[in-house]
Amino acid sequence: MESYLHVLHALILRDMRTRFGGSHWGYAVVVLWPVAHVFMLVLIFTLRGVPSPIGNSRPLFFATGAVPVLAFQYIAREVMKAVASNRPLTYYPQVKLFDVIISRILVEIVTGFLGLLTVFSILFAAGINPMPLDPFTSMCGYLAAILLGIGVGTVNVCIAAYFPAWHFGFILFTIIVYTTSGVMFLPNYFPNKIYDVLKYNPAVQIIEWVRLGYYPGMPVTVDYTYVIFFGLTTLLIGLVLEHEVVRKIS
Repeated sequence: MESYLHVLHALILRDMRTRFGGSHWGYAVVVLWPVAHVFMLVLIFTLRGVPSPIGNSRPLFFATGAVPVLAFQYIAREVMKAVASNRPLTYYPQVKLFDVIISRILVEIVTGFLGLLTVFSILFAAGINPMPLDPFTSMCGYLAAILLGIGVGTVNVCIAAYFPAWHFGFILFTIIVYTTSGVMFLPNYFPNKIYDVLKYNPAVQIIEWVRLGYYPGMPVTVDYTYVIFFGLTTLLIGLVLEHEVVRKIS
């Protein structure tokens, strides 16, 4: 176990230094990138005079939608890229493909959490209280987003091993997911037939899950079992197929 932890520690340090320029400032840019995304969205809709669909705060509404879906998308994308960027390391007998995946997951979870704290700090500085009325509900929704990102990311590793073009295909896929997940609107305002179809997208329900902690009166029902089962199923599929990826790259 001590040897394994040393390997994992080395992979995490290498991951951060090679991807983020080997400096604290480089890492800060990566942390602030999704934060800038959130507040750029707020600025655009504020300048256009678009009111918040619920509540009195535009920044809070958009942040509660963008933060969880970006956490899911960044983890899923970066886990997929981990194998391609760290493949030479798997030639060492101490380093397994699974170790590379785990190290990237840990880096992305910490990065996403630091981004969340940064968003909270900026909202506090702007005089907006970012604390949910029901912190447990919102935190569970955020953790569900992380689980979904890990699950989809492990599946992406397997797909990209056989179809490298999936690195670009997944970017297009995430754009579709982002625009239809309810970051900028409330999906429950759509007719029931459309809303029922949108709810098959687990990102829609994750955003609703997080927002229920802020707006308990929202007329939505989250299928918690579906969201968790979806995340666990993709994770299980990815872990099962991981052996096929190891065989292919070997």
